[in-house]
Amino acid sequence: MIPSSKFGHILRLVGWNALLVTAGLALVALTGEAYLRSTVPFRERDIPKVFVPGVGPLRLPDTDIYWTNHLDFWSVSRTNSLGFLDRVPPSPERAAESCHIAIIGDSFVEAVEVSIPEKFQVRLEEMAARELPHLDVTTSAFGMGGTGQINQLAFYDEYVRHLRPNLVVLVFVSNDYVDNFPLWNSIWSGLDPEHQAYVSAVRAEDGSFRLRPPDPDYRRFLLPRISGSLFTPPLRSFVHRIPLILQRSYFGARLFAKWTVLFSKKVDTRRKRVARTELLSQWPARAPLLDRWRPVSKGRVPIPPTNEDFPTISEGFQEGNASPFYKEALAFTAFGLGEFKERTERDGSALAIMAIHRIFNKGRGTFTHLSEIAAEQDIPLISQLSTINRYGQGVDLSDLEWAHDPHWTPSGHRWAAKALLEYLKQNQDVCE
Repeated sequence: MIPSSKFGHILRLVGWNALLVTAGLALVALTGEAYLRSTVPFRERDIPKVFVPGVGPLRLPDTDIYWTNHLDFWSVSRTNSLGFLDRVPPSPERAAESCHIAIIGDSFVEAVEVSIPEKFQVRLEEMAARELPHLDVTTSAFGMGGTGQINQLAFYDEYVRHLRPNLVVLVFVSNDYVDNFPLWNSIWSGLDPEHQAYVSAVRAEDGSFRLRPPDPDYRRFLLPRISGSLFTPPLRSFVHRIPLILQRSYFGARLFAKWTVLFSKKVDTRRKRVARTELLSQWPARAPLLDRWRPVSKGRVPIPPTNEDFPTISEGFQEGNASPFYKEALAFTAFGLGEFKERTERDGSALAIMAIHRIFNKGRGTFTHLSEIAAEQDIPLISQLSTINRYGQGVDLSDLEWAHDPHWTPSGHRWAAKALLEYLKQNQDVCE
């Protein structure tokens, strides 16, 4: 038995050590807070949206957009009069007298991580002015995160068609397969397949596709929140309050961002997708599509799949996968690209697809399927990675994206502009 005097000595020693550790942590936090407040331009992200009938949610027009991941970038850009993060669109007269290129895509085109002068449509104009001055190239960009080609058809109809561009470029990323397919999009985003935020496609009884307008009340039909948690109820309550506690702290926001990137977001995202898959599979019409997620070489995964078994985009498009789910995803994407083909041919514009370099990081299958669809529909396919391999000897691909965010850095935008410039050099007839 420990004597009371010795026990008291141990308690005092532990108490002093705990006090010193607490004081040290407080000093680190205060120092970090002071440093970040003096060096970081802003803390809160602000991207206000407005629902545009027939189009879907866009950024609020003529508004300053503040965006940061608290780790790599702190960008401020201003939306144009249409709600896109680009310069003021040219007049139809200016577009008609120039070689106008309209670029349509998702968050890689929206490019909220960089300033507007650093975006690839602006870089393309600058490069073309130096190397192809006789073409008089002008550009406009229409990008919105979380959209695929089917969703973006409204961008073309409402904002691009009247410009009569010489060339329309669709920037393609791997998750476009997800955004084009409402059922897959629901698993990822939690939106009801029947109530999508943007223009979507549905299968008719005869197997054909038809377009469905965006639902202005889509938020009323979100899938139920997942049940269960990694934490016990008291700890869960405390963990959920952490972001609120850190809202006023620059140092806390930095720590929380790092935690989210390294662990929390990945685990939570998998759990949500597993739960949504289980929920959606309860509808008889959807169950056959959700029955086989993984490639056949990896066996059949029952519903619900476990976190470890939940497939990635690359696994879904591996060679030999006979899952009807992925075949349906390809069919939706082919339909969306076909609709763009019909529209641009009708309006006298050329059409091309640019595959970003990251599509190869998701597995060659994703690019192979895109190549096949583009070839079937006779749409030229531009590969950003091929341009880098040809002209960028020694280029580190990691420099094209942020350390904690997969989107393009200014270097990534320059290489996207370079890829389009090389296409223009080889296809100058599109400007005639």
